[in-house]
Amino acid sequence: MSTLRSDGSSAAVPLTHSEERPLKRYQSKDLFRLNREIEIEHQGRIYRMRVTQLNKLILTA
Repeated sequence: MSTLRSDGSSAAVPLTHSEERPLKRYQSKDLFRLNREIEIEHQGRIYRMRVTQLNKLILTA
């Protein structure tokens, strides 16, 4: 979200709790497809998310 300044430029404004957008929901079957582990890159780091034998999710760095 941004706000318009008096000079016509815009400035980023952090979202407040009341302005938060609804969370996007992903189905794990769509993320994993036929795999039991995926990699997620976040700010230059690689994280691994895997499905355990008990069908739980674990995220590790």
